[in-house]
Amino acid sequence: MPELPEVETVRAGLERHVAGRVIASAEVLHPRAIRRHVPGVEDFTGRLCGVKIEAARRRGKYLWLDLADGEAMLAHLGMSGQLLVQPEDTPAEKHLRARFRFADGGPELRFVDQRTFGGLALAELVEVDGTAVPNTIAHIARDPMDPLFDAALAVRLLRAKRTEVKRALLDQTLVSGVGNIYADEALWRSRLHWARPTERLTAKQAQAVLSAAAEVMAEALVAGGTSFDALYVNVNGQSGYFDRSLDAYGRVGEPCRRCGTPIRRDPFMNRSSFSCPRCQPKPRTRTR
Repeated sequence: MPELPEVETVRAGLERHVAGRVIASAEVLHPRAIRRHVPGVEDFTGRLCGVKIEAARRRGKYLWLDLADGEAMLAHLGMSGQLLVQPEDTPAEKHLRARFRFADGGPELRFVDQRTFGGLALAELVEVDGTAVPNTIAHIARDPMDPLFDAALAVRLLRAKRTEVKRALLDQTLVSGVGNIYADEALWRSRLHWARPTERLTAKQAQAVLSAAAEVMAEALVAGGTSFDALYVNVNGQSGYFDRSLDAYGRVGEPCRRCGTPIRRDPFMNRSSFSCPRCQPKPRTRTR
């Protein structure tokens, strides 16, 4: 699934191309695209008509459009969702799920989703820690790239968990934006095995892995994110290229860039975890 750098790349594109424009019409071509909007299609499209988009915002992996009427259009990209800005005469994409035309007659906004795991919904904005966010994601924590991210608090919360460090990094209520790819990269950089118990982390180690997560995501953002196929693209349909710079994720059998040991793949939560057996030794099991 898209993680913080990929979602931020899309958000920045939306800010450039749709912020400040007025929606002339909204069209839903597949009901699953707005299944999280309980009132249904007619309510969704009717409430958007004539509304100005004020800004594009993000928290973690979630992004939304601030609307002039005080609401937000929340978007979750899921496994294959794309928000594309396309000239009006561009042929409809095969998996086009929703379309938004604007009063200025310029390029339209399209939601394309091959697997229909993503979706759009209108939500009320509520204030959380001084920031307005859609009420449905009020529980999502700030991410390491947020200017108001409290690193000291995140370190305390991370060490207070009783789980594996990678599971904690994927907990979006603890720290948001980090997914499977950047968790593996942050753990490689901080030389921690994914199964290290969080309660055994020192404050220095916890700070190191959170700092590494922020650093690798910032680098990935410069490259437009990580794209392994044509599904992860920005609003112009271009793919990111940070996959060329990955040190651990997806590199099973390839030499570690630090020590040359082949990267190992372990099963993890119906997914995979990649690490260096030498640089990231498995934690010792406790004995009774």
